Amino acid sequence: MNLVELYLSILSVLVLLIMVLIGVAFLTLFERKILGYVQIRKGPNKVSLMGICQPFCDAIKLFSKEQMFPLMSNYYPYYFSPVFSLFLSLILWMIIPYFTNMNSFNLSILFFFCCTSISVYSIMISGWSSNSKYSLLGGLRSVAQTISYEVSMITILMFFIFLIESFSFLEFYFFQLNYYFFFIMFPLVIVWFVICLAETNRTPFDFSEGESELVSGFNVEYSSGGFALIFMAEYSSILFMSMLFMLMFLGGNLFNLLFYIGLVFFSYLFVLIRGTLPRLRYDKLMMMAWKSFLPVSLNYLIFILMLKFFFYIILI
Repeated sequence: MNLVELYLSILSVLVLLIMVLIGVAFLTLFERKILGYVQIRKGPNKVSLMGICQPFCDAIKLFSKEQMFPLMSNYYPYYFSPVFSLFLSLILWMIIPYFTNMNSFNLSILFFFCCTSISVYSIMISGWSSNSKYSLLGGLRSVAQTISYEVSMITILMFFIFLIESFSFLEFYFFQLNYYFFFIMFPLVIVWFVICLAETNRTPFDFSEGESELVSGFNVEYSSGGFALIFMAEYSSILFMSMLFMLMFLGGNLFNLLFYIGLVFFSYLFVLIRGTLPRLRYDKLMMMAWKSFLPVSLNYLIFILMLKFFFYIILI
């Protein structure tokens, strides 16, 4: 790689991250508008035309407020865990399969595994370092939930690894040129979408929050900039999971407008589910992870292994 290619690569990464952050800003407005109409009321509509400048006003308000921290907290873990959380959710966007190979790489699925596994630590450290019973309990709930659903998520991705025989997300595009995985693996589509909801701690799986006992969960002691960074990390993860859904099940053609329409639609489903479904009971969440989703994903994995084995025997 020469110097010009390095500069272009850095520039493309910066443009991508800026666009993701702008997308996160407007996703918050999108969510508040939809929740307003779901609850038969108005969303933010005062700032500028139809409230379009509302996200920027919220960002200015949050980052200009005084940074508060609990006196007995572990200061450095408390301060840096939101930054770490946002950094991880943004660096995940590097796996977008560019056809120019500007940022794409052949082991992008393994990179995704690593980043999603490490992101658990930022939640755990946020909850622990605040030195509050409520934030610790919220953090423990979130970590247990995330680890439980990660097992099924990795098993499903292993099914795809054996199917396409590659660790690159770029192969999903080539394998779906003639037909989409959405239609031939429909049960997995439902399982994957529910896992996405659980991984991003969204309703009905937002167990880190409990108004009656934990208030706001692991981020209960955060205010101003720290709260904004955790908030941005969550919404960046929602956009990323929507993009990954389109990539895995509906073609993943980045040059097609339908890809981005589908991405917005699945982000809309995240919001709609928040506005319509009540929170589940915690034992039902765990039972669904270990007794429903894990057997389904393991059955798919064994099925593809047997299929590959028989094809291998026939070819020999």
